[in-house]
Amino acid sequence: MIKLSAEEVYDRLINTDKILSIKGQIRFYLGDVDIVVKQKDVIGNIMQEWMEGWLRKNDILYSPNPNTQMPPDIYLDPDNTKHNLLEIKAFNYAASPGFDIADFKSYQREIISKPYMLKTKYLIFGYDMSEDGYVTIKKLWLKNVWEICRTSQQWAINVQYKNGSVNKIRPAVWYSQRKSIKFLPFKTMIDFLSAIEETVFQNPETHAEANDWKRRMEQSYNTEYGERISIPRWNDIKDQYIR
Repeated sequence: MIKLSAEEVYDRLINTDKILSIKGQIRFYLGDVDIVVKQKDVIGNIMQEWMEGWLRKNDILYSPNPNTQMPPDIYLDPDNTKHNLLEIKAFNYAASPGFDIADFKSYQREIISKPYMLKTKYLIFGYDMSEDGYVTIKKLWLKNVWEICRTSQQWAINVQYKNGSVNKIRPAVWYSQRKSIKFLPFKTMIDFLSAIEETVFQNPETHAEANDWKRRMEQSYNTEYGERISIPRWNDIKDQYIR
């Protein structure tokens, strides 16, 4: 088996397998009845399983993450689960991205104890399904987490908020150049961390953690990578992410 980085996986999908020029179908068999599935909302969940099948077929070394609630989905180096981390996402390219990045409360704690999670690469499939059930991949991206996240009107980082509780981190429309888009994707990891810290402070459920969140995050990153980072205050940088 061979070891590939996330970048090499992306390159192989695009340039060797020509994934943007092929098509497929989702078929379901039960007894002597088989159908072509024509519901678009099932594709997102199936793409991760397809990706694991693709890795096996191509003899590429990997292991799935047993924790299905947190990134990454896949370790591309099972012997060292602190690098070559890959998360699989998919969405209907005719609509805005509808997937979740992660549970906010869990994620802001996890990245302090596991700062290498910030290095996870996101392999994102923008798909289309025709009326007769043929699936095609219109776009494929390999992104850092901060490149697919944004701020919002109410929260420093865009989150799902319902029933009085902050839930999932939600994605930006990172690929659009439309002037009507008000909130822009983050440019850097530390700006992304700044927005997370501010949201920790804003959110009543995590407010008590805000006092030393910045210090702990900076210290953890420095310990892991021997590289000092300085997370800016959100109020000092937020204007560049709002049109």
